[in-house]
Amino acid sequence: MVSEAITIRRGTARRPMSLRARRGLIAWGFALPFVALFASFMAGPVLASLAISFTDLRGTDLRDPFAVNLVGFDNYVRLLGDEVFLQALGNTATFVLGSVPLTIGLALAVALALDRGITRMRTFFRVGFYLPVVTSIVAVAIVWRFLLQPDNGLVNSALRAVGIDGPHWLDQPATAMGSLIVMTAWRGMGFVMVVFLAGLQAIPRTVYEAAEIDGAGRWARFRFVTLPMLRGTMLFAVVITTIGQLQYLEEPFVMTRGGPLNSTLSVAMNVYNQFGFGNYGYASAMSYALFMVIVALTAVWFRLLRQK
Repeated sequence: MVSEAITIRRGTARRPMSLRARRGLIAWGFALPFVALFASFMAGPVLASLAISFTDLRGTDLRDPFAVNLVGFDNYVRLLGDEVFLQALGNTATFVLGSVPLTIGLALAVALALDRGITRMRTFFRVGFYLPVVTSIVAVAIVWRFLLQPDNGLVNSALRAVGIDGPHWLDQPATAMGSLIVMTAWRGMGFVMVVFLAGLQAIPRTVYEAAEIDGAGRWARFRFVTLPMLRGTMLFAVVITTIGQLQYLEEPFVMTRGGPLNSTLSVAMNVYNQFGFGNYGYASAMSYALFMVIVALTAVWFRLLRQK
């Protein structure tokens, strides 16, 4: 019996590798270059910045990194009393609350029009709405800065043509944030529009036909058919848009420099400034505070928009 068991075990050990195992090795072989690059240039720096956030590392300490002191959660506690950070956090919240609904609403409206209402030159309109997405954000911000100039800008020139004296859009706290929100929604709605178009085209037409036979009007079909069946698409669009808007940096950096009076300063731009000042430990803590906000909001969106 013992010899038979040994023979069986040897036979099992010599059994050729299964198809599933071979496929797994092949897959890991193809993925290995990306994994190596990700570990070297993404995962490594991310973990290093997390460790730095618990130290008092400054630009002057780079020559002697072993002289850096561990400060625990002092950098994170310091954030709670930093008026500039709290103002930047409030500005970021205002920006997200204004830009995300506007982006989603415009993108959904355009997607509905391109999916059903507009039949001629549909491809032209799709390319036109998506073009700002593939354009450099810096170029877009510069163009909008010229459009919003108080004296020679196209917006104020058009307003003067109808007898309205336009404000200094980017020089007043009351209008600077709104200008950034409108510009960001205009630029970002193209990507979300494509996502919604894919979701709309995946809805079976028979469902709309059945609803129409039952007497459902256009609004009823949109409310009780389109929106419920776009829940998964809506979740993806809202999460991606929220994550992107929480990290907005280029818009205020190019258009307003965070002003006037820090009214458009974002958390990401504040992190950039702190790194420029050489406060590496404090800037890393600020980055992870923003990361925790992103995780919390993502969890909320998954809770609200998950499939039922």
